[in-house]
Amino acid sequence: MNEYPEIKPGQSIELLKALHILTRDGKMNQDSRRKLKQVYHLYQFIEPLLQDIQAAGKGIRLVDHGAGKSYLGFILYDLFFKTLNDQSHIYGIETRDELVRKSQELAKQLNFPGMSFLNLSVAESIESALLPPKVDIVTALHACNTATDDAIRFALAKEAKYIVLVPCCQAEVATILKKNKGKAIGRDALTEIWRHPLHTREFGSQVTNVLRCLQLEAHGYQVSVTELVGWEHSMKNELIIASYKNLPRNRPSERLREVLHTLGLDEMEQRFFAPAA
Repeated sequence: MNEYPEIKPGQSIELLKALHILTRDGKMNQDSRRKLKQVYHLYQFIEPLLQDIQAAGKGIRLVDHGAGKSYLGFILYDLFFKTLNDQSHIYGIETRDELVRKSQELAKQLNFPGMSFLNLSVAESIESALLPPKVDIVTALHACNTATDDAIRFALAKEAKYIVLVPCCQAEVATILKKNKGKAIGRDALTEIWRHPLHTREFGSQVTNVLRCLQLEAHGYQVSVTELVGWEHSMKNELIIASYKNLPRNRPSERLREVLHTLGLDEMEQRFFAPAA
């Protein structure tokens, strides 16, 4: 372990190899160091949330939505969950069956019994008896297209205390902005912000995350938005952390409706104001 001072004590070398953070022969190159830096930077945001749930004296129920290869879930389990002596559990939700099977095999290989991987859609995951009726933390790391929104819907339905999102590509808002551009362009100068196609795409992405934050605040969450340092290779480095505080809901709800209306996105109102369950 001393050979790699960058690696945290107790970290599974076998896992790091499986995740290609270490090479097959256990070596670490510059790319590996970059990946490890990213992992630990994200972990430093999530660890206090895990500690807060743990301090309540109960097992932690964490659901990783749009899990893919369950990169995040495995790292969280290895760094925090594997030493817990309670009913704590990580559930990886993924619609691609081959990735679910591979994650199941790796968890068995590493002897990580507190991990489950389920081939479910968001609608199925909300209703599935394989998941608890309430969860503590929901994560979604670079869950593409609408999967981030699916994770929010799931978290609200399951009354999650914490929601951790690194949003990925989502083109729906940009598509609606583009569709309505012709009739909106002469309305006021604000439409210049998304008149050009490149600006439409970038502004649409920004607006999507603003709407997500307002949606969470409209359900009583306190929301913080920051940048993931060390993810410079990716433009998608925005980190949204929502903590349930039962805060007043009226103002963010009003602001959410106002933003939708101002930008000509009224047809998306049902999405952002849909009931939690």
